[in-house]
Order: sequence, then structure tokens, then C-alpha cells
Amino acid sequence: MMKLTAVIQSMRLPFLVLTPVCVFLGASTVIADNTTVNLPLLSLALLGGGLAHISANALNEYFDFKSGLDFVTTRTRFSGGSGSLPRHPEMAGAVFAVGAASLVATLLIGIFFVWRYGTGIVPIGLIGLVLVVTYSGWINRHPLLCLIAPGLGFGFLMVVGTQYVLQGEYAPLSWLIAIVPFFLVNNLLLLNQYPDIQADISVGRNHFPIAYGVSRSNTGYGLFALATAASIVIYVLASYLPVLSLIALLPMPLAFFSLYGAIKYGENIGKFPQYLGANVAVTILTPLLLGLSIIIG
Repeated sequence: MMKLTAVIQSMRLPFLVLTPVCVFLGASTVIADNTTVNLPLLSLALLGGGLAHISANALNEYFDFKSGLDFVTTRTRFSGGSGSLPRHPEMAGAVFAVGAASLVATLLIGIFFVWRYGTGIVPIGLIGLVLVVTYSGWINRHPLLCLIAPGLGFGFLMVVGTQYVLQGEYAPLSWLIAIVPFFLVNNLLLLNQYPDIQADISVGRNHFPIAYGVSRSNTGYGLFALATAASIVIYVLASYLPVLSLIALLPMPLAFFSLYGAIKYGENIGKFPQYLGANVAVTILTPLLLGLSIIIG
């Protein structure tokens, strides 16, 4: 049972809540278009997104263990991995198998959607597979790519992909609102890298805070947060979103609270989990409220 728990922990289940939020945001644009949502297709999209997320988490845990990163990182509730494999190294093969099997299952779901709609979904599917497979071993050695990869996956690929598989064609609104989780999820991963900077350097990683420093990373975080709020306001003013969508701005002070913690504590922000927790909260609540406003408004 303890070994099974180690495998489950490697999936990082508490973090999977981000997937249904992004899928919901994509589905909200379909509802707003007065299109009946096919619940089996929506469930399949949610399953595919969840499996892709599980695969990314499990493979990241496996490669962090194999690289030795797990043995030098300082874990927090929001960063540094689950620590399950250092406690149960004999389960490394099982964790890799979970990651690989989840990826194959995601691919099979993608093939179904290609069979149903044609090749329009292929670019999104291929980019998603590349992001999952290359994140731990290649993307995190390229600062700018590592900075935007999380938002690309959860923002554009998941939001737009959900809208596509429910309607069979791309709609402009899904591309527009995908920018909101794009900025937020980029910030989520960016801040979570701060406590691991020294450990990541020791295993050859070169993400944005390593390459450009905490000060510039704070600037990037602030710009992404401002861009999130500005995008929502501009879309409302341009009538792409209902006025009610301004409620999605309510959680945004949490982002600036997190930025305050990042400026004050830098690499030591992991010792003050309230700032990392606020970063998680704004990443989840903002797209959730935006999706609700699109449906209601």
C-alpha cells in the first residue's frame, strides 16, 4: 500500500484541478455560442486533458529522480516535487510506466478526435505531446521556452482544444480568452521555480529565474499579471466578453500579493507558502470566474 501511495503521489493529484478549470473555460465559449454541449465529448476532452497532465507530472517526477534533483531540492507544498521516489526508489519504473501509459491513452483519445473531425486538431495534439515529452529533459534548459510552455499547454492547447472538439471548428473567442490562463499558468510555474533555483542549477537546468535572475523574473511576473487584467478589460470594452466578465478581476489582487512576496523574499519565498498559495488561487479562480461570466452573461 505504501508503494502504491508513492505512485499516486507522483501524479500530483491536488494540482490536477487546473485541468477541469481550463476545460470548463473552453466549454464556456461553446455554451455562449448557443451550441448544445455534447457531454460524452466533453467528458472525453476532460479525460484527455487529465491524462496529459498526469503524464507530465509523473514523467517530471521520474526524470527529477533520475537526475538526482529530488535529493538536493528543498520541497514546499507547491514546489520541489512530491518526494515519493526518494522514499521509494524501487517504484521509479512504475512511475515512468504511469507517465508513459497516460501519454499513450492521451494519444488514443486524440486519434479518436482526428477520426471524428479530421486533421484540424492535429497541430494542437502534436504540440501537446511534444511539451509533455520534452519538458523535463529539454524545455527546462531553454529559459524563454520554459517560461511560456506551461501557459501554452494549459491556456491555448487545453482551452482551444476543448472548444474545437465540441464544435468541430475553431472559434475566435476561445483563442482570445486562452490568453488569460496562458499568462496565469506561466506565472504559476515561474514563481514555483524560485525555491528550486540552486538545486536546478546543480542538475543543469536553465529556466528563466536561473538565466535572468529573480529581479527580472519578478518584472516578468508583474507584466504577465497586468496583461491578464488588461486582456479581460479590453475584451469587455470591445464587446468580446460580457460586462459580467469583469468579476474575473476580483482574484487578481492575489497575484500582486504573490509578487510582493517574490520581491521581498526572492529565492526564499518557499518559506512563506502564503505567497505561493495565493499564486495558485489566482490561477484557478480567475479562469473559473471568467468561464462562469461567459455562460451567464
